[in-house]
Amino acid sequence: MTQRAVDVGDLVMARVGDAYRLARAILLDDGEAEDAVQEASLTAWRKQGSLRDPSAFDAWFDRILVNQCRDQLRRRKRSVRIATPIVALDPPDTGSDPARGDADPDLDLALAALDLDHRVVVVMRYWQDRAVEDIATRLGIPAGTVKSRLHHAMRSLRASLEASHGRS
Repeated sequence: MTQRAVDVGDLVMARVGDAYRLARAILLDDGEAEDAVQEASLTAWRKQGSLRDPSAFDAWFDRILVNQCRDQLRRRKRSVRIATPIVALDPPDTGSDPARGDADPDLDLALAALDLDHRVVVVMRYWQDRAVEDIATRLGIPAGTVKSRLHHAMRSLRASLEASHGRS
């Protein structure tokens, strides 16, 4: 049992960066993304016995992480938030690079407007550069559902971004 725990721990550690980027793109919040990755890592360690095929670890762990993000979003909706003023500590960045994890405020708003199912497939397809079939496997849904969600999500994102650029 100890050897298996070390193996899962090593596999989780090798995925922390990718897991954080996925959680950040889903949750649109750095702190919540860190919390999601930590909770997903603990869940993976606790449920390591359910991992039948170590070569399927990435898909197994992504499913745990996406479910953790779902849970956090549900809790976020139920919690009452008190608005705090935003204090800029750094000079504003003139450009962002989503691949580095930088945030684009217009894109974050457009992503936040999507429901979670649509946001997840967009992030996995365009940030993680995953194939439709791979996304379907990782989420446990048919490939046709992934394609449909991508289609609707991209249409909604396009409309949101055009509206935000039209008013700028």
